[in-house]
Amino acid sequence: MRIRIDHSTTYAYDRAARFIIQTLRLTPRSSEAQTVRDWRIETNVDARLRRSEDAFGNIVHALYTEQPTQSLTVRVSGEVVTTDTAGVVPQDQETLSPLVFLRDTPLTQRDQLISVFASEFSAHPALERMHRLMAAIHGSVAFEVGVTTPTHTAAEVLALGRGVCQDHAHVFIACARQMGVPARYVSGHLLRSDRDDQDAAHAWAEAWIDDLGWVGFDPANGVCPTERYVRVATGLDYLGAAPVRGASYGGGGERLAVRLSVRDADMQQSQQQA
Repeated sequence: MRIRIDHSTTYAYDRAARFIIQTLRLTPRSSEAQTVRDWRIETNVDARLRRSEDAFGNIVHALYTEQPTQSLTVRVSGEVVTTDTAGVVPQDQETLSPLVFLRDTPLTQRDQLISVFASEFSAHPALERMHRLMAAIHGSVAFEVGVTTPTHTAAEVLALGRGVCQDHAHVFIACARQMGVPARYVSGHLLRSDRDDQDAAHAWAEAWIDDLGWVGFDPANGVCPTERYVRVATGLDYLGAAPVRGASYGGGGERLAVRLSVRDADMQQSQQQA
């Protein structure tokens, strides 16, 4: 499947920020499951972009502005050709041992509620446990925008019973680690069947299954990733894989706006030719 992605993030300030520094994890990698074509990052101001790779193997761009900036827009666009691997992640670019992903973080810290919730699946083989866990989270945590923030922990979300895809992923990760299964956070994009325009990028989780490797699980939708998913970055939690993180000096009154379109490029081409 050929997926077209156009994503822009705009920061506006009441007063011009003297300088802005951002870390961008917006560029996907090619693998056996996806081939990246014509990927570009652009800004509306004079800014420096320096490309590198982080400890998790993600492509990272460091952005620096060099003059007072009233509004900064970062745009990414390109195409990715994907194939369905039944959720199994090709093992062609792993840089870390799976055991690294047993580590707790503040966002995935386990408590008694997480422990009790995870214990319901401990009697099953690892792969079945993860499928059952995904289904249980999908049924227990309703998808609702605006009730959580990026600082909500997995335990808080499970107790609340509501959240967004980031929250579903954190609950899955915390429970998997409670069961001794390495798990990590994934940020990326999902080609939806109901609309092209979306409010934000997508997030899901991956768990390490012996004899298979990393396998994706999307508790927000109750399915394993298919060819409709584009992987961009991974981390211990949201903070390690967030599309944009940074800081500004001066400015004040920061406002954020995100625009995202994820389209079936082949269908779009057919419609244009009709």
